[in-house]
Amino acid sequence: TAYFPTLVFQANVAGSEALNQKLLDAIYADREEDEKGLVKSNVAALGGWHSGVSIHKAQEYSALVRNVNDATRGLSEELGYSDKTKMKIGSMWSIINPPGAMNVAHVHPGCMWSGVYYVQSPEKSGNISFTDPRTVQLMNQAKFQQGQKRPRDCWTKVNFTPRAGKMIIFPSWLYHSVNVNKSEEKDRAGNRVIISFNISQHGR
Repeated sequence: TAYFPTLVFQANVAGSEALNQKLLDAIYADREEDEKGLVKSNVAALGGWHSGVSIHKAQEYSALVRNVNDATRGLSEELGYSDKTKMKIGSMWSIINPPGAMNVAHVHPGCMWSGVYYVQSPEKSGNISFTDPRTVQLMNQAKFQQGQKRPRDCWTKVNFTPRAGKMIIFPSWLYHSVNVNKSEEKDRAGNRVIISFNISQHGR
């Protein structure tokens, strides 16, 4: 029996190829308007760019917002959340990581769930890495048999390979980082482009 599990939801967005092309156009247009962007978990010195955090209010992102709402509606039903509440996006932003860029470990305070949608993810462009949040795993880690795969219940880190059209939703308190983009693609084709969002529960 598993108690106090850390849940990570995954979904594939239908029609993502056409959607992603429109999103790429919108994201690069945003970057042209604000070349500096924000500095948060991204490392600007390595070339990472972070948009403003209200893109969910723009028409260009409405199709993705609908997909996020559909996913969180299913999450609410699966977890048995009150039908007198509704999950709503509080913030949404895009990030462009060119080769050499990464995101440092962080959490998203002030919300319940956070997510990432992969718009473009060339090979070796940087896995998202989740770290076991339990303090005991940092203080006194067990030793396991060498050469043997440990049980999943004993993992202390989980990596997800990015894939265009995939959405991942995870608890906002779960520490996560993004590995260095080592793509060998040229120009924009080598960029890891994502859209992230925060979600909270509100009364209807």
